[in-house]
Amino acid sequence: MTARFRVHRLFAIIVFVAAAAWVGTGKFASVGSEEAHASPAQASEAKAAADTTRAKLRTVAVIKPDFADHAREIRVSGATGADKRTVLAARSSGIISALNVLQGDVVKAAQVVMTLEGSDVTAAVTTAEATLAQRTQELVVAEKLFARGNTAELQLIGVRADKAAAEAQLSQALAAADRLNLRTPFAGVVDNVSVELGEWVQTGTPIATILALDPIIVRAEVSEVDVGFVRTGDRTIVRLVSGVKMEGTVRFVAREASRVTRTFPIEVALPNPDRAIPSGMTAEISLYTQPVRSVMVPRSIITLSASGEIGLRVVNAENVTGFVPVKLIDDTPEGLVVTGVPEGVRIVVSGQDLVQDGETVSVVDSTDSVAMPAAPAE
Repeated sequence: MTARFRVHRLFAIIVFVAAAAWVGTGKFASVGSEEAHASPAQASEAKAAADTTRAKLRTVAVIKPDFADHAREIRVSGATGADKRTVLAARSSGIISALNVLQGDVVKAAQVVMTLEGSDVTAAVTTAEATLAQRTQELVVAEKLFARGNTAELQLIGVRADKAAAEAQLSQALAAADRLNLRTPFAGVVDNVSVELGEWVQTGTPIATILALDPIIVRAEVSEVDVGFVRTGDRTIVRLVSGVKMEGTVRFVAREASRVTRTFPIEVALPNPDRAIPSGMTAEISLYTQPVRSVMVPRSIITLSASGEIGLRVVNAENVTGFVPVKLIDDTPEGLVVTGVPEGVRIVVSGQDLVQDGETVSVVDSTDSVAMPAAPAE
């Protein structure tokens, strides 16, 4: 029994010594924690590597292009004028027997304005009519005789010639009688009457001035830079010096510039049914060209390519930079309106001059976006 006790006691001492040695190593405190200590270290290293990679990329600010249809506005000054203007002149000489219009009267097309005395002309018409009737009857008789063989063909030809001459004489008489009457070539307003009733006039004497004021025409000139954007049929807003604002359309654009000013004349038609707008009034024309799909951008982001071409720096979906040439459409207080920006890219608004084409960059969204202005009120 004493020997068994000694063996148990010896075994207990060995276990105690082993436990003390284990505790002394400190390993019990790190059981299961090596991985816990290793993970933050690896994460820290990965973060440092990512920060280093990002530090090597340039950062640029971008905006998404806001596409809209933009009609360029071109402002020019002009003046109103009659659609048509003519000075009626006497077609024959004589005394004015009837003057049917006064200054300011509204006239219709083909209305008789003036009539000259012409009793001799009227008598000539009557004589010519009687002569033609006689020659017509003579031709009827001659044809019957020729059909029976009682007259020669040469005589029949002579009678036919006499009738033709009578017809020509009547036409001349009627033309002379028609020249006694002066008619308006178009509807309009009598702006001036230059003669009086009973006055003797000669052929070519000015009688009256007729103006066609509906539509009223605003005539102006555009520069050689802007003429390429103006088309017949473009809508316009016209502001008269009286304060009236109206909408019109471009009806004419000259193809040849003025040799002195190098500008191109244009005409804008405005409805004027009541003829309230007079000729010669100063007007300001706002021309709106055909709408073009475009983008408005800040002036500061326009850059140049290596060849000197103006354009924008953009980034694609993979954050790779590139240069796109653009065409300037309009310069507004809000920014520049340009075309040529493709779909699916973002426009660099900060740092565009610090990066090269094909460079991968770090991208941040900018809040300095430019909105297309609202369409002008009509």
